[in-house]
Amino acid sequence: MRLAVRLTPKGGRDALQGWGQDGEGRPYLKVRVSAPPVDGAANAALLAFLAKTLRRPRSSLRIVSGETARLKLVEIADLSDEEAARAFGSPP
Repeated sequence: MRLAVRLTPKGGRDALQGWGQDGEGRPYLKVRVSAPPVDGAANAALLAFLAKTLRRPRSSLRIVSGETARLKLVEIADLSDEEAARAFGSPP
């Protein structure tokens, strides 16, 4: 499964902030992490947070686009829509 994520680095704590929509109505998950956007620290914190939330190994997640952007596309191996909905709630 591929999941669009809007990351807020230096957010004070690692937390989900719910769902949002871009200008074209496509849903994305809003996540904040305490790590700064330096040397990939925020991206690593994002993947670690998502892995912990989903109870999956960190190696099953990877950023496929948006390494240096706030909006990222994260690929999660073998994640069903039902598992994602349980972990993150349903997108709008």
